[in-house]
Parts: sequence; structure tokens; C-alpha cells
Amino acid sequence: MAACGRDSPPGTGGVPKAAGFVRAHGIRSGVSEDQGVIAAIGIGSNLGDRAGHVGYAVGRLAGLPGTSLVGVGPVIETEAVGRVGVDPGGAYLNSVAVLRTSVPARALLEMLHQIERERGRVRAGVPSWSARTLDLDLLVYGDTVIDEPGLVVPHPRMAERRFVLEPLAAVSPGLVVPGIGGGRTALELLTALAAKPGVQG
Repeated sequence: MAACGRDSPPGTGGVPKAAGFVRAHGIRSGVSEDQGVIAAIGIGSNLGDRAGHVGYAVGRLAGLPGTSLVGVGPVIETEAVGRVGVDPGGAYLNSVAVLRTSVPARALLEMLHQIERERGRVRAGVPSWSARTLDLDLLVYGDTVIDEPGLVVPHPRMAERRFVLEPLAAVSPGLVVPGIGGGRTALELLTALAAKPGVQG
């Protein structure tokens, strides 16, 4: 499995690392290190200005109330995977942002959906596997396991997704994933996934 920590992955049209966006815009922390919980947010885009959507998401996440940006993983490009009868669109740009936040999980999810809407994302009546301008997933929220209508944390398929684990392990390798992760860290989950035959993304 090749590492994807370059500033411009092949085929991304000169995509900057999302962390560079944060530095360039002088984004500051919104919560002290002894407050809140660590939350990991998956970021993806395969429609329109992919790099612009990813960069916008990072900026908005860093500016959420009661929230500090801990770090951002490298932006990687992966082929879209769909289901029969659903056009998944072109290749995705993916990254992960790690936050420290005092925002409750449900409220944080609602904020993520608002950011998606700001970039033209429509969820209602659209197949979940179709192309999207921006996709923000709440992957991990501290050591909490949540299984409620519309909110499942950790993300139930994150341990199977290289495009999630690779940027997450790059920015926070020691982050423990509860529940489905079996108490393993992001790096341990990535290593286990890489050992499986035929893993593409």
C-alpha cells in the first residue's frame, strides 16, 4: 500500500494538503486541550471542485464553536465504489480531520450536514452511493459507542476502508477506535486491513 502524503496526488490537479489550507487562513483553536473529546471526521468529494470542497470543509470544521482542529491527514485519491443501478461518479478525494470538541455528537452531526449543504450536497431522495460534492462522516467520537437512528459511531464500515484509515493513521496513529475497532488504534486497524488480500481502497 503506497503512502499518499504528497502535496499533489496524481490526477488531483495540484491538490494541496488540507493542513496547508488551515495554515494559510490563520485558523485558530476554539477549545483548550483539557476540554472536550477527540472526534474524527471523514471528508470526501467526487463532484465539482473536489479540492475546493475538501479545503472548505477543513476550514469550516476548524471554525466550529467549541472546537479545535487537532490535525488533518493527507489528501488521497481513490476510485468511487457504487452499487448496481447507482452511478458512483468519478474518483474521490478523501481526507480525515481530527478535532477536539465540546459539541455533543448529535449536534456535531447536524453541523456536518449543514456544511455539506453549503457546498450543494442534497441528501433527501438521493441514493447514498451516488456522487456528491461533499461527504462528511462522524467516524469516532471519543470512546463513545452510539447506535441511534441516523447516528452510528464509530462509523460501521471504517475498519474496512483504506481511504479512511490511511489519512486517520497519518494524523493520529494512536487514536483508539472503540466498538468495531475492538480497542485497536487507527494504525493497528490500517495494518490489519493492509494484510488482507485484494484491498484497494
